[in-house]
Amino acid sequence: MGNFKFGVSLRGISGRDEWIARCRRAEELGYDVITVPDHLGAGRLAPFPVLAMAAAVTERPRLGTLVSNVPFYNLALFAREAATTAALLDGRLDLGLGAGHMKAEFDAAGLPWHNAATRISYLGESIGYLRKHFDDEGIAQPRLLIAGNSDGVLDLAARHADVVGFGGLRQQPGKPPGTFKLDNAEAMDERVAFFRARATRETEYNMLVQHVEITGDRRAAAEAWHEKTERSAVADAGELLDAPQLVLGTVEEIAGQLVARRERYGFSYITVFEPALETFAPVIEELSKRP
Repeated sequence: MGNFKFGVSLRGISGRDEWIARCRRAEELGYDVITVPDHLGAGRLAPFPVLAMAAAVTERPRLGTLVSNVPFYNLALFAREAATTAALLDGRLDLGLGAGHMKAEFDAAGLPWHNAATRISYLGESIGYLRKHFDDEGIAQPRLLIAGNSDGVLDLAARHADVVGFGGLRQQPGKPPGTFKLDNAEAMDERVAFFRARATRETEYNMLVQHVEITGDRRAAAEAWHEKTERSAVADAGELLDAPQLVLGTVEEIAGQLVARRERYGFSYITVFEPALETFAPVIEELSKRP
């Protein structure tokens, strides 16, 4: 598989047996990392309990949050949960941290919604707090993933992260919080260059892919996705063909796209969402045959 690593973000759960089967299936298909997001709403997972169960029923994949919404939490309580989970996972935890972006979730939780600068400052505070807590408890530090698109979050990642997570999404001006557009290929060049200019440590680059489609007509797939997103993601559907947040084409074409994007951006760790669990698996198999 060369220098690639593949992850899947599992979003929901209807019961114990389904969760176990899904985690085992991800391992069987060759995924290297199983992650869960940190959102509120019906069917949404409480991240740390399900990661502990995932560890009990799998052997190989790493397990993590992509990402923990740090401003949701009191740091003392969050540190306790993270450290306990790390101890149970025995070295397999990838602790993903983010600054939060969905105002509606903060409203639903009865939590204050602060501006981005305040949330990012709290995220920065959490890093030192967590490291001290792990040291005080005598628990090995987990791999730290910091994900975001803003200057502030990428600056934190450049100084502290083992893995930097790129989503390539940004808030649409004048729209409600959580209304995003995609950065096109050139905008992603700028974000990666911004990070590289500040990086002080060796870091793995993760790309969170928004859509996977196996097709013989990439342009038609791009047009269809453009319509599905009400043409708000990018100005022109043609931009989606090169956007690293989408992978469209035959299995062989997608494998080639990922190799090219690894060379261009450094994205060697690719995460797909749960609906693409089976769809993306042939790409993992194809890349496993390549040097």
